Amino acid sequence: MRLADRLQQIKPSATLAVAAKAAELKAAGHDVIGLGTGEPDFPTPPAACDAAIAAMQNGQTKYTAVDGTSELKSAIIAKFKRDNSLLYSPSEIIVSTGAKQALFNMLLALINPGDEVLIPTPCWVSYPDMVRLAGGVPVELYASDRQNFKVTAAQLEQAITPKTRLLMLNSPSNPTGMAYSKAEYQALGELLARHPEISISSDEIYEHIYWGTEPFISFASACPELRDRTMIVNGVSKAFAMTGWRIGYLAGPEGLVTAMRKIQSQSTSNACSIAQAAAAAALNGDQTSVSLMRDEFKQRHDWITKALNDIPGVECKPCDGAFYVFPSFAEAIIALPGIEDDGAMAEWLLEHAQVAVVPGSPFGAPGHLRLSYAAAMDVLQQAVTRIRDALEKNLPA
Repeated sequence: MRLADRLQQIKPSATLAVAAKAAELKAAGHDVIGLGTGEPDFPTPPAACDAAIAAMQNGQTKYTAVDGTSELKSAIIAKFKRDNSLLYSPSEIIVSTGAKQALFNMLLALINPGDEVLIPTPCWVSYPDMVRLAGGVPVELYASDRQNFKVTAAQLEQAITPKTRLLMLNSPSNPTGMAYSKAEYQALGELLARHPEISISSDEIYEHIYWGTEPFISFASACPELRDRTMIVNGVSKAFAMTGWRIGYLAGPEGLVTAMRKIQSQSTSNACSIAQAAAAAALNGDQTSVSLMRDEFKQRHDWITKALNDIPGVECKPCDGAFYVFPSFAEAIIALPGIEDDGAMAEWLLEHAQVAVVPGSPFGAPGHLRLSYAAAMDVLQQAVTRIRDALEKNLPA
């Protein structure tokens, strides 16, 4: 069977591959600690689970509108007003099977073959391949740790060409945990205001797992003059520990949302009706569990950042949110015999420390590794101890 040529342009998800490898080793009896998976280790709020049960019992098991139930869209509109001071109408909201599908449908609706999409890196591993599958050309803008992994307006200006159609932002970021400030967004917005042909996608899925020095701000709130070409992507997976429920959403211009609805009608149709009821309950309900989870992640962040910086050959910057650290292992890579890059470093840690982490290269940042601290503190302590012991034992004196 001859497969489609587009498959030659993309790679399997690096994060899912690491999780699968760790699970395989565990099943074979190896004592592997997996720090590769990006999902909270907390239970879904009871109110969401209760709403799902009630939805099943009440017969909410049929097709819904392609773009989401009126109940969930109302909850999303209320969330944007409450949390971001942004006002949207139902025709500007679409619910999808996870934020990933919302992003994918957005790209299919916006991008023609050959259009360029600016992607600040390090970035989530799926962005460039999503662009390729949509026929676009990903243009990666590397922001080093010296600039806190955030792209500047000067970098952006140098990268814009007549083919540029979209800028994809993510704050707080996967994999770095860094978030853009209001001033940084406004600097980007001032430049983008001079380029009306460029749309902006802002992935804010980690919005509520945030502890930066300034209050969290949405790109659309920081740059209201660009609202008519800005798409805000969010979901319930991270803030409410609902990764398996697969509910994401996008708020944006009505014309784009209409186009996305047409695309979704020919792929998945509506997201799961039961999961939509649960998501509405999560968004409308008591947000205490979100705050408690954020505070726990902050404690883990503070501990693991310091612990990693105490390891020879490792340098780890503190970040603003999410549940990842993105330390540089560049010195360790240089010092360890036979280790040439971050991919080999990750394999070495799996073999010598039995800790599974994700290489930085798939995120666009060679020399780094991504560690998720969505694990209990005792598990994190054991993992860091293993990494430290393996490096101290094998690094040249």
